[in-house]
Amino acid sequence: MTLRYGIVGGGFITGFQLRALESVRGVSVDGLVSRTPPEAHARYVREHGLGEGRIYPSIEAMAAEVDVVCFFGPNFTRVSALEEVARAVEAGAELRGLVCEKPLARNVAEARQVLELADRIGVPTAYFENQIHMKSVTAALAQLEGVIGAMGPLVLARAGEEHAGPHNAWFWDPTQQGGGVLSDMGCHSIALSWFALTPPGKPPNWLVPESVQADVGLLKWGQPRHRDALLERHGVDYAKTPAEDFATGMVTYRDPETGLRSKGQFTVSWMYDKQGLRLLLDGLGPGYALEANSLRSPLEVFIGDEAAAGVADAETALEKSTASQGLLAVQPNEPDLYGYVDENQDAVRAFTSGTPPLLDWNYGFEIVRLTMAAYLSAERGRRVDLLDPDTARELETYVPLIQQGRGGEQLR
Repeated sequence: MTLRYGIVGGGFITGFQLRALESVRGVSVDGLVSRTPPEAHARYVREHGLGEGRIYPSIEAMAAEVDVVCFFGPNFTRVSALEEVARAVEAGAELRGLVCEKPLARNVAEARQVLELADRIGVPTAYFENQIHMKSVTAALAQLEGVIGAMGPLVLARAGEEHAGPHNAWFWDPTQQGGGVLSDMGCHSIALSWFALTPPGKPPNWLVPESVQADVGLLKWGQPRHRDALLERHGVDYAKTPAEDFATGMVTYRDPETGLRSKGQFTVSWMYDKQGLRLLLDGLGPGYALEANSLRSPLEVFIGDEAAAGVADAETALEKSTASQGLLAVQPNEPDLYGYVDENQDAVRAFTSGTPPLLDWNYGFEIVRLTMAAYLSAERGRRVDLLDPDTARELETYVPLIQQGRGGEQLR
C-alpha cells in the first residue's frame, strides 16, 4: 500500500524531508501547501519521482485528497493548520495519520490545543524527533543491550546540538518561533538524552521527569556587530526582542520500577562557527560508555584558497556549514545520518499496519512541557520541581518572557 502524503510548509525542513523520502518505500508526495507557493519543492518531487507534487490553495483542500498530513510549517502556524484539517475531516476527508515535526507547539497551552484537535480528527499521530532515530544512536543502544542488562542502565546522558544559526527569519523571532535556541534545538537534546537513558524494552516516556535546572544566555547575537548583521539579514531586531543563543541544563529522571535516578544534560547554541551542524551524544553507565558525533565523517575534502571560487554553496558539504574552503567534513547522506529516513519509515509502518509509532503526539507534548520547565528554571534562577502540583498548574499557562517578546528583561 502507498500512502499519499500531503505536506504543509515550504521551507528548509520540507526540503530535507523530501531528500529523506527518496529512501522510503510506500510514500507518494501528492500534495504541498505553503504560505509562499512551494514551486521548487513541487518540482523536486516530480523530478525525483516522489509523487504528483500538486500545489493546493489550502490545507483544507489538500486534506481531502491525501492519506497523511505532515506539518512541517512554522511553529506559529501549528494550531491554525490543524484547525483546517479538522474542518476537512468533518466535511468528509478520510485520513490515515498525522505527522508533526518538532516541536509540537510553542508552549503547553498550545500543545494542549494540538492534542485536542488531533483527538477531534481521530487518526493516529507520529511525532518527528529525528535524532532519536539516528542509526548511530540506535546501533549503540542495541550493541549495549546485553551490557545494560548485566550492569544496569545509563546513569548520565549528555546531548548537544550546535550550529551558526537558523536559515529563516521566523526562527530568530522569539514570538513566532516560541523562543530562541532552547525552543528550536533544546527540544532535540532533551528528547535524545531522555531516550538514551531509557532501559531497553521500555517505552520512550518510561522514565519519570522529576526536576529541571537550566540556564540561558545571549552571548554572540546580542553584541552590536552581530545584532546589526541579524537585523540587516533577517529583519529581526535583538535590541528590542532578543532571544537566547545559548542554553544548557539538566533533567533528573526516576525509574518507576527500580527507583533509580539518572540525569540527562543538554547544551545547545547558535554560535558554533566551525564546520557546520554538530550533533553530540555521550552516555555513561556502570563499566561502559557510548559516544556519537555527527562531524566524524568517513569523507574529508580539502579546498584551497585559489580553488574556493568554484564552490557554489557551502551547505552541499554539510548542513549549516559556514566555510567553503580548507579541510571540510562532508556527509554524503545527511537525511539518513540524522534519522530523517528512519522516522519516516517508522511512520509509514505505523500508519499502514495500525501499530503505534515509536513517538506519538503525547510524547511530543511531554517534550514541550520539559522545554517550558527549562525556560521557567532559567527565568526564575532555580530548580523546577516537576512533581509539585502548583508547578504543574503553572506550566499549563506559562509563556516564557522571551516568547512574549520581553527577553530584554531577562537577557540583558
